[in-house]
Amino acid sequence: MSRPKITVVGAGNVGATTAQRLAERDYADVVLVDIVEGLPQGKALDLNEGGPVVGYEPNVVGTNGYDETAGSSVCVITSGRARTPGMSRDDLLKTNQAIVADVTKNLVERSPETILIVVTNPLDAMCQAAFHEAGLPRERVIGMAGVLDTARFRTFLAWELGVSARDVTGFVLGGHGDQMVPVTSYTNVAGIPITELIAEDRLAEIVQRTRDGGAEVVKLLKSGSAYYAPSAAVSEMVDSIVHDQKRVLPCAALLRGEYGLDGLYMGVPCRLGAGGLEEVLEITLNDDERAQLNRSADAVRELIGVMGL
Repeated sequence: MSRPKITVVGAGNVGATTAQRLAERDYADVVLVDIVEGLPQGKALDLNEGGPVVGYEPNVVGTNGYDETAGSSVCVITSGRARTPGMSRDDLLKTNQAIVADVTKNLVERSPETILIVVTNPLDAMCQAAFHEAGLPRERVIGMAGVLDTARFRTFLAWELGVSARDVTGFVLGGHGDQMVPVTSYTNVAGIPITELIAEDRLAEIVQRTRDGGAEVVKLLKSGSAYYAPSAAVSEMVDSIVHDQKRVLPCAALLRGEYGLDGLYMGVPCRLGAGGLEEVLEITLNDDERAQLNRSADAVRELIGVMGL
């Protein structure tokens, strides 16, 4: 039986680290695509040469084109521009919309059965752009944000309580930005509600740190942004799809009436399996959480309006 093929588009820090994590799992062949000549080829060669030491088969291909991606089970889109001085958010949005649309078109032409995972920011808007271009059912176009935001939330809570992060369960829903919604009412440590373990004002500070999680890393690095945790989050989603694990993970999905929202990508609890998005799970939010989710939806709608979708 042949191994599945996974394509990662964008050989920057997030894309290359995702390719590394997937190669080291050793269940799929990996194709790394980038427009910069030599970059994906060099990184692929380097990854292949690590195989004999780490213990995975060297099956990573680097390319500047898309023909090598044909027949991919899953395609991860990380390509896009970072904001440069003098560039407005709207300019960045339009630039990345064009990039994501072009990448999506090339991938779907060669892998019509693929499942797309979008990572490019602004995430929820880029999911909408990819969905618009792909012509695929919503089950096969999803976005990575909630797994990352939740991982940050779990990390900060574990540090606060001195417990294993593995025993901290929670969800961060909504758009991937300042308006994200850490759902404290569904957050617990080994089943114990977080509100019984951390005072309300301190919990509010941790929620805010979660919202600022990406910016905190950017500020410390001074150039560039997070990639170890984002690539880990993408890989967890890929694992659940390729191995049909049925994991319930917070992902950006196109809502069709769930949570009172329609035709909009938002972070919600999703069951991921071989079919991609197999179910959106609806949880009962309190009034404050629902209001936050609606504010988050308004922010995403605004971006979609700028893109003209």
